[in-house]
Amino acid sequence: MDQQHPDRKTPPSFPSVALALGGGGARGLAHILMLEVFDELGIKPTVIAGTSIGALYGAAYASGLNAVQIRAYTEEILGRRFDLVRQLFAARSEPVQRLLRVLPVRSALLNSATLLDLLFPDRVPKSFSELDIPLKVVATDLASQEPMVLDSGPLRPAVAASIAIPVLFSPVVIDGRTLVDGGLVNPLPFDLIDGAADVTVAIDVNAKTAEADIGPRPTAVEVMVQSIQILQKAITRERLRYRRPDILIQVAVDQFGVLEFTKPHEILEAAQPAKAALRRELLRVLETGTPGHAVAPRPEAGVPTAPEPIRRAMPPAVQSGRPRR
Repeated sequence: MDQQHPDRKTPPSFPSVALALGGGGARGLAHILMLEVFDELGIKPTVIAGTSIGALYGAAYASGLNAVQIRAYTEEILGRRFDLVRQLFAARSEPVQRLLRVLPVRSALLNSATLLDLLFPDRVPKSFSELDIPLKVVATDLASQEPMVLDSGPLRPAVAASIAIPVLFSPVVIDGRTLVDGGLVNPLPFDLIDGAADVTVAIDVNAKTAEADIGPRPTAVEVMVQSIQILQKAITRERLRYRRPDILIQVAVDQFGVLEFTKPHEILEAAQPAKAALRRELLRVLETGTPGHAVAPRPEAGVPTAPEPIRRAMPPAVQSGRPRR
């Protein structure tokens, strides 16, 4: 994609905005529509925090790609190259054999770093320092069982660690630490950017808005992935008890599976109401000139917060979308 991205300059009178993009697998395709709102309103986040697919789209957006370009690239990957993606997750096809590691049974099937090399747009830089917008990527340290926040050094290994779903992907080693999917410890990392701007916006694509479509005999992978989703929902729900962002958008895409990348158009369509909700809340801020509280006031002093993550170098939520198909 050689189209030059337009300059995203937030109007001088607009309060600064920090953006958190949560994890959720294929549901995270909905992040594209949220980024479209920022472009349409001419708002450039001062900082982005992302977990799992939120880290992936956060990195693409922070690199200077606009939402239109990100959407076009995603549709290309899941359209013209869809067979590659489908076969990648099936782990059966000859063209993707180089992604597979001949490892002991205890190891995972896929290398997330190699996956990013195939699927990341060329314009995404190699290093955090080359990004247009500061980015914080969340991964999980298997040894310490704590979140690891990556915001400097090589970019792609950090994102690869953040998306490394246990068992499906092998862990990523960074600075001697063994890292996996950040969603295990901080699925919606708005706390990392709390206070970094006038307004904190969090996009939750993993909120419980509908029952999961689980058949009577789910596969082992389905059970594992759904179990992780239960864990992530519980973590986010608990964190929101103690701290809330100024604007919280909970996108109603829970009816789609985490690995259901076969339905990009359906996911984007289901996320349209959430896009409208985000636009409405940001316009409210634009019109008033003050962040206010889109959903509920922040907790008073003395309310406990989540433990601080390891670093290297919280209104009721706005729910949007259809309940269940």
